[in-house]
Amino acid sequence: MVAQNDRGIPGIDHGRPTMHQASLVPRRLLRRAEASEYVQERWGYPLSPRTLAKLACVGGGPPFRRASRFPLYEVRHLDEWIRAKLTRPVRSTSEYPETAPK
Repeated sequence: MVAQNDRGIPGIDHGRPTMHQASLVPRRLLRRAEASEYVQERWGYPLSPRTLAKLACVGGGPPFRRASRFPLYEVRHLDEWIRAKLTRPVRSTSEYPETAPK
């Protein structure tokens, strides 16, 4: 039985967006091979699926979700991760900040 709202139209709530009105397009989740391919094509950063697997175990990689045993990566997380790894543009290697411990 479908409940009627105050306007007498069954199944429609005029106070909130319905399923058809709200943007329910899910973000594309990429498997490891797709994620590594995306990073290489979009950013030119060499990254293999095995490296993503290793980083998922030891840490330091992009955030991911799991669906059963399958790791899934959001494009925005991959982009944020790569941006964090990139340095600012420089004209000479002498402009890089010193990062090695003394």
